[in-house]
Amino acid sequence: MSTSSQTPAPIHVIGGGLAGSEAAWQIARSGLRVVLHEMRPQRATDAHHTDQLAELVCSNSFRSDEPSTNAVGLLHQEMRRMGSLIMTCADAHQVPAGGALAVDRHGFAQAVTAAIEAEPLIEVDRKEIQDVPPSDWQNVIIATGPLTSAPLAEAIGKLTGEAELSFFDAIAPIVHRDSINMDKAWFQSRYDKAGPGGTGADYINCPLSREEYEHFIDALIAGEKTSFKEWEHVPYFDGCLPIEVMAERGRETLRHGPLKPVGLTNPHNPTVKAHAIIQLRQDNALGTLYNMVGFQTKLKHAEQVRVFRTIPGLEQAEFARLGGLHRNTFLNSPKVLDPFLRLKAEPRLRFAGQITGCEGYVESAAIGLMTGRWAALEAMGKSPTRPPDTTAIGALINHITGGHIDTIDAGPKSFQPMNVNFGLFPPLEFSPKSEDGKRLRGPEKAVAKKRAITDRARADLEAWLEA
Repeated sequence: MSTSSQTPAPIHVIGGGLAGSEAAWQIARSGLRVVLHEMRPQRATDAHHTDQLAELVCSNSFRSDEPSTNAVGLLHQEMRRMGSLIMTCADAHQVPAGGALAVDRHGFAQAVTAAIEAEPLIEVDRKEIQDVPPSDWQNVIIATGPLTSAPLAEAIGKLTGEAELSFFDAIAPIVHRDSINMDKAWFQSRYDKAGPGGTGADYINCPLSREEYEHFIDALIAGEKTSFKEWEHVPYFDGCLPIEVMAERGRETLRHGPLKPVGLTNPHNPTVKAHAIIQLRQDNALGTLYNMVGFQTKLKHAEQVRVFRTIPGLEQAEFARLGGLHRNTFLNSPKVLDPFLRLKAEPRLRFAGQITGCEGYVESAAIGLMTGRWAALEAMGKSPTRPPDTTAIGALINHITGGHIDTIDAGPKSFQPMNVNFGLFPPLEFSPKSEDGKRLRGPEKAVAKKRAITDRARADLEAWLEA
């Protein structure tokens, strides 16, 4: 593409997932041209099913939308404040999910794709980038995510001098709503909590007695699983463990995780407390599809059908999609990236999204948002600044760039993918007290502390944006 002094060269964004789409949008909002390179449909991945931008390949949930007591809800709020395309489309295509923000995955991806394609400053290039971008691309964001193609991953590995780091990630099955037996299952959100667009009865719940739970655990452990022997040394990410791996870690693990039976009452048998409860969350706007919450799995497909149909209410379940397993790749970011996520060995290259070592849809999009803004500022000859570490987005960037560890030379094991959480935020400089000045204790203290952290974050974000 030829350029002149009157027409600045475009910024290049490689990867049309959540991070890449958000980065391209932020650049265009700054009034600059951008080329968004996406290899699908020219080259498919093991997890994607369409050629839509920002396709959700795992859950359809953006997790909690509560901004005062939840770190990811605070991140939602910060991104909305900064004009996030991903959050705008998520809000427009939300489906009931209690206190969470979940979306119709197809409507969401179509909305992102339509917005990007309608923006005159964005050119979408449907070709695979297999090598380090050419030297005349002076401002590049690589947002190829955990499913970076093998040729590009190899080129990045050679450029960074780092051994490739990766972990397993699994996706959950999706069930046709009309195949669920509602004589055994029921609608209810945990503690009847009504979230965005919800009613307090947004999940389908399937109860297990102690005997049914023990049988289910046995079936999970014994079931035939997909095995990639050349990957067996790679650890799983704890935030997205296959359900059978959780079962293998202890027979009670699932009862204290995705199958916890608290905050729910079975209207078919209200006097009997379930030993465990499996929840399904609405997956599309029509309400015809529900995904099994926390049921990421590497069971073989036939085993999934056999084992999951032992669940009360799912005896005749028809699956729109079965679970699967794919490999994720991320950089040792604290060692190879600078504070603005530029590659130390070649600063014209900046990285965004899950390849940097953040985990989660919203976290990936948030990093895309910041890299897009930073790239645009540099193209305009301005110096970028980082959001305060006291904000959700700042705390996440601080984790990625090594602010959480004493030495960035400790090696890959010192850095692992992370969702945004309050453990990443700097501690408060005071201890919250009650209205009458008394010291708080227990759950009341924990809630007050979270509210104080989020209040500080909002104030600091506003001050940073104004500056």
